[in-house]
This record gives sequence, C-alpha cells and structure tokens, in this order.
Amino acid sequence: MIRFILRRVLASIPVLLLVSLITFGLLWLVPGDPASMFLDAGATAEALDRVRRELGLDQPFLVRMGQWYVRLLQGDLGQSLLLNRSVVDAILERLPVTLSLTALAFVVSVLLGVAAGVVAAVRHGRLADQGMMTLALIGLSIPEFWLGLVLIWLIAVLVPIFPAGDYVPFTEDAWQWARHIALPTFSLACVQMGFVARMTRSSMLEVLGQDFVRTARAKGLPEPYVVVRHGLHNAMVPIVTVMGIMVGALLGGAVVTEQVFSIPGLGRLIIG
Repeated sequence: MIRFILRRVLASIPVLLLVSLITFGLLWLVPGDPASMFLDAGATAEALDRVRRELGLDQPFLVRMGQWYVRLLQGDLGQSLLLNRSVVDAILERLPVTLSLTALAFVVSVLLGVAAGVVAAVRHGRLADQGMMTLALIGLSIPEFWLGLVLIWLIAVLVPIFPAGDYVPFTEDAWQWARHIALPTFSLACVQMGFVARMTRSSMLEVLGQDFVRTARAKGLPEPYVVVRHGLHNAMVPIVTVMGIMVGALLGGAVVTEQVFSIPGLGRLIIG
C-alpha cells in the first residue's frame, strides 16, 4: 500500500510541473505590462525598465520559470502585485475560511445524503423513495451559484431567517458564525448531497438483496439493526471510495459559493 501511494505521488510530480509550466506560460502571454501598475500613465520608458528590473520581468521566460521553481521548493510563492504582500501570507489568511466551509459542506452532504439514500432504499418503490430521488436529481441539476441566489432571496430577504452577504469569524462569535455560514454550506453541499443519496440507494438495494441480509431477517433480528449493521455497514464501501473526489469538487465549488455569499475565502482571493 505504501509503495502504491509513493508511486502515485511520484507520478503526480510531472503532471504538476507541466500544469504549472502551462499556467506560467499563459500568464506570460497575456497582453499588458505588470510594471505599469506601479507607475502613472505618463511614466517614462526608463522608469518602466527600472520597475521591470526590480520585479525580475526583464529576465527570459525560462530563467523566470526556473527562479519560480526554486522559490517554490523553499516555500516562497513570491509577492502579489495586486495585494502588495506575500502570496503565502494571503493564502494562509483566507485558507481557514475556505476549509471550514468545505468541511461543513462535506459533513452535511454525507450525513443527509446517506440518510436520504437509506430511506429511499428501505422504502424502495414507494412514495418516500420517489420523493427522495426526485429531490436528489433536482440537487444534482441545480447550479451552485443559482441555488445560492435563490436561498439569499428566500431565506435572507423574503423571510429573513439567516443573514447573507457577510461573514463573522468563529473566534469572534460562534453563534453568528454558524448563522452566516448556514446558507453557503447548504448551497455548496446540495450537489454532493444528491450524488451521495443516489449512490447510497443503489448500494443499499444491492446489499439488502444479499443472502446474509435475508438470513438476518429470518433470524428475527430487528429491522433497524439489519438495515444499519448489515446493510449500511457494507453499502458504505463505494461511498467512502468517492469521498476524496467529493472533497475536490467541494473545494472547487467553494470558489463560486464564496463569490455569491461574499465570504472572504480563497475563492474571492483567486477571482478578486
């Protein structure tokens, strides 16, 4: 297992190098001169050349790329020209907000998705099953940004239950933090919730049709015990397998969600 993990990590290094090279190259090809951001519109050519030398923009592309790789290995991502501060410091400042939103959305999507999938499987073919799967399909189909706007209009404006458009750190006021993070969390978790519900239902139906489940029922074991201990316990294997993919999807969705709800996380840092 350790060898497999090491092989996967080593195999990802060329991919990361290639992606960073392409990204660096695309930014290099973007029209415009970053040095002009630091000078007035009527700046002389000598002043522009001086700023380019200070920023290292006068170096060839491969030299600048090599210098960036060296600094990256040292944990230095350079200075942000827009924020005029260290990129690492800016990321570390916003990272806890994004991680808290992603973690909450992950927990909500797994708990509610698994619960909905179990109910749908136990009530297979009945109204509860059809209702749960309809809601799951709707959740999978609705874009996160559109759902966020609808939630703001319904629950923050029309019926002001939860606030929107602001953020309170957990360290300042835990209760207000929970109220402000509730809508973004549900909006971000909705798509993954539907995915987990459908996967749980499919896996549960397969497990509940196995011989060992019928044997457990024939022994007279309580139905909740059979469903949870024998059914859900074995049905969780494929769900746990895709949890890593879910985390990546939630981190990507957090970029959009933070923009909609004006949350000062990595999403607003990237786009802003």
